[in-house]
Formats: sequence, structure tokens, C-alpha cells
Amino acid sequence: MNAVISKVLIPNKELIIEGNGKKIGTIAKNKKGYIFLHKGKMISIKNYKEIIETLDSNSVKHTFEIEPLTYTIYNYPCSSKPFEPVYNVKKKLPLYAKSSKSKSQYCAGYYVIQFRKGWVKSFCPKLITLERYPFHGPYKTEQEMKSILNTINKL
Repeated sequence: MNAVISKVLIPNKELIIEGNGKKIGTIAKNKKGYIFLHKGKMISIKNYKEIIETLDSNSVKHTFEIEPLTYTIYNYPCSSKPFEPVYNVKKKLPLYAKSSKSKSQYCAGYYVIQFRKGWVKSFCPKLITLERYPFHGPYKTEQEMKSILNTINKL
């Protein structure tokens, strides 16, 4: 049995697929599912099961292990390993730093932020951005955030 393991490059966006310590391909998330780059070919797939089917062309059985795609703080997803997570009760925001030396604070979760050009989606924005612009959030899922954005855009 060959072990096929994914390694996260960008949480919720891009993974490297390795088998027996060698790179097999890359997976990139898009609107319709995923793109699997394998042996110079781009293969559209809907889920991880289809990757296994693609790799099983030689009838070789694989085990497929996936690293967690996100970290969480107070049940809100965040884009990187959180350092010094804290919940700001006054602002109702889950905050964290990206490293022990970081001076910037980030807000875990999904947000809808109003810039000059209109409302935009945001995942784990900097705290300073939320202090400067009107926003809605945090939301625990991308779907929840998109439904709020659709409601705002209809107004």
C-alpha cells in the first residue's frame, strides 16, 4: 500500500500531494471544486475521492491522509497557526498573531468589509482594517459570510 499524503501550502487553497516522499502533484481550490496538477496535466475534480481514482489508474491501492486545512480560535477558522489567541470582548473579535514576534493582530473568521468600491469578502483580516472600515462578522463559515454579502448587495 502506497501512502499518499497532502501537505498544506495555503490553507483552504493549495496542497501538495506526496507519495513515498516524492511530489506527485498539486491541488488548487477553485469555485467549482479543485484543479489537480499531475504529470503536466490539469484535471478538474470535485472532491478528494476523485484524486484517489486518478492515482489508482494502475490499480494500486493508496491510503490518503489530509492535514487539517485550518486552525481555529474560539471556533472561528484562521489562516495560520495562531500565536497568543485572545477574544476581545468589547469588540467581539477573536484575535491572534501569526508569529511570536509579530506586532500585527489578525481577526479569525470570515468578514464582509466595506471599502470605497463596495462590500468585499475577507478571511482573517488585520485588526487595523476592521478598525478603519465598516464590517460585518465574524462568521464561522464562508457560506454564512457569502449569504450576508448577498443580502447587503441586494439593498
